[in-house]
Amino acid sequence: MGVLPALGETRAAPPVPITLYTQFQQEPPQAVLEALQSELESIMAPIGLQFEWRNLNRPHSTEPSVELAVVTVKGRCDTGGLVPKSKVEGALGLTHMSDGQILPFAEISCDKVRSFLQAELFAMASGEREAAFGRALGRILAHELYHIFANTTHHGAGVAKEAYTINDLLCEDFQFPHKESEMIRAGRVHTDTPPPGSM
Repeated sequence: MGVLPALGETRAAPPVPITLYTQFQQEPPQAVLEALQSELESIMAPIGLQFEWRNLNRPHSTEPSVELAVVTVKGRCDTGGLVPKSKVEGALGLTHMSDGQILPFAEISCDKVRSFLQAELFAMASGEREAAFGRALGRILAHELYHIFANTTHHGAGVAKEAYTINDLLCEDFQFPHKESEMIRAGRVHTDTPPPGSM
């Protein structure tokens, strides 16, 4: 016996990647950048989000983006010169707003993240510090993208919680709970099908 293809059946299109334009005030070590990107993708992949990374400081394709966010990373993004004392200096990241509307612009402060985590990073083996720091930055970026893609100023649980502990940023696994994952999906319904002429 054989099997024939069903007429008229179409295969679902793969998810359209979201373009993330990144701008670093100081280029991070490669290990930090790779850990940041890997952590963000591991948090967002279960929700169905994929990313295409473009560095605003380098030439890139001029192809239009179906959906995008611009991420500015300020301060020193390496793990050199750490001291065994941490301190809290304000918001680790933020999402820009205008007239009550959430804009697709996020900001991360490497300096504040370093200050918050440096005692714990200092205590790690030197080969582990950059990966741990990059994962922490990825979790903060995921939080800001939650605000952008769920189009909400409200906080929730997991990655969407309002304030992070050191353990939240350095623990083995940190994710969005089901409710916040669904909020992101609901906020992006309009992007599931690319607009005509966008591909």
